[in-house]
Amino acid sequence: MSDNLYRGYEVVIGLEVHTHLRTQSKLFSPAPVRYGDEPNVNTHPIDLALPGVLPVLNRAVINLAIRLGLATNSTINHRSVFSRKNYFYPDLPKGYQISQYDEPTVSGGWLEIEVPEPGGKRGAVQKKRIGITRAHLEEDAGKSIHDSALAGTETLVDLNRAGVPLLEIVSEPDLRSAADASAYLKKLRAILRYIGVSDADMEKGQFRCDANVSLRRPGKEFGTRTETKNLNSFAYVEAAIEAEIERQAELLDDGEQVVQATMSFDPGTGRTAVMRLKENADDYRYFDDPDLIPLLISEEEIEAVRKTMPELPDAKRDRFERDHGLSRADATTLIASIALAQFFEDTIAIFNQPKTVANWIMRDVLQFLREKTLDIEDLTLTPQHLAALVSLVDSGRLTVTSGREIFVELAESGGDPEAIMRERGLEAVQDTGLIEGLVTEVISNNPDSVASYREGDAKVLNFLMGQVMKATKGKASPAEVKSILERELQN
Repeated sequence: MSDNLYRGYEVVIGLEVHTHLRTQSKLFSPAPVRYGDEPNVNTHPIDLALPGVLPVLNRAVINLAIRLGLATNSTINHRSVFSRKNYFYPDLPKGYQISQYDEPTVSGGWLEIEVPEPGGKRGAVQKKRIGITRAHLEEDAGKSIHDSALAGTETLVDLNRAGVPLLEIVSEPDLRSAADASAYLKKLRAILRYIGVSDADMEKGQFRCDANVSLRRPGKEFGTRTETKNLNSFAYVEAAIEAEIERQAELLDDGEQVVQATMSFDPGTGRTAVMRLKENADDYRYFDDPDLIPLLISEEEIEAVRKTMPELPDAKRDRFERDHGLSRADATTLIASIALAQFFEDTIAIFNQPKTVANWIMRDVLQFLREKTLDIEDLTLTPQHLAALVSLVDSGRLTVTSGREIFVELAESGGDPEAIMRERGLEAVQDTGLIEGLVTEVISNNPDSVASYREGDAKVLNFLMGQVMKATKGKASPAEVKSILERELQN
């Protein structure tokens, strides 16, 4: 679906992203923030709202909120207030959530995304500025477990997550398609990781999204929106939005009304369904939390954080294009994570051939990581190893084929590329006289093929080259073999 009208309707999408902050302890208690522990071991009386306890703000979250605000061109508000949002869930022990309401810490920012240009040439992109309404601090609820294999027909509750600090980042309704939404989320997650605010691991629930979708006729007022909850993969976000657009379009085409509701998405059926009719803010009966004083942030605090901000993804991509001569597509791939970008820069600091190194990373390194389901931080291969390997290939001492064979061994076990090359006898055949002799032998042994080539069948050249490469056990330079073979076939 493009961002043009869909069946005559303009699509309007706003996203609410909940991201866990990278802290050691919870928002208002000293309970640790850890993933993978046994259920209900990371709790504290404050998380459980036991009688007599009072919340104490974890100041570490303030710097993280400021960092997000600075990275999204937002205003950092010098005063913000924590409120109580009252609702009942079985995994919310207090019966209310401490959240910021009308005075958030961050407001009024924007992000720029790039999406394919509708009807444009291949690779052409369209830039869009997506507004960020606010980013407010709040605590997460616990987790209800409905897994029948664990609990049968019962529901289990794990409160390890209760009280984990969150930033809820709310966009303006500026997105016009599922592709816009996906691009925005990927950009936002990359920034969160770059600035160290969140690991934003979607599989761990650290980065999840609610999608508000409505349709309207062009130029008309906003339509009634629905909110599809807890989407935790980019693919699900796109699929859920597409499904909800289709559902609403069908209702409106039939003359029916869209009802404001909270929706769920079933990846199995690819359809959205109403969970409950949507509450409004009034239903939550917000009021300022009497146990917490207003949060005050000084200009000095903001400036101190500003000085620690790293280079952001867009600036790094532009620099890779400008300073290293990479295409925009290559640069975009390499800045996907700050660790990957650093791996590239560390490698070219040793072997300064940016395009060659980029090709090895984008082809071999990323393919290996995908196959092994690893992150770049998990890789045994070091920039020193890769630089040495690429240097051997670039100098002609290794063929590309042998280099890629050694790469796999390096990636799996580490080691010295040159030592592996010598140990396995993979050093390229650079003896031109030897190659010329093998070419002569192959021509002599394959008179029919030689005749076909000389009669105009150019494809035969590949067969003859294969015979020479086979004789060198793949260790000769294909380019040199081809050159000598073509020269001899002309004689």
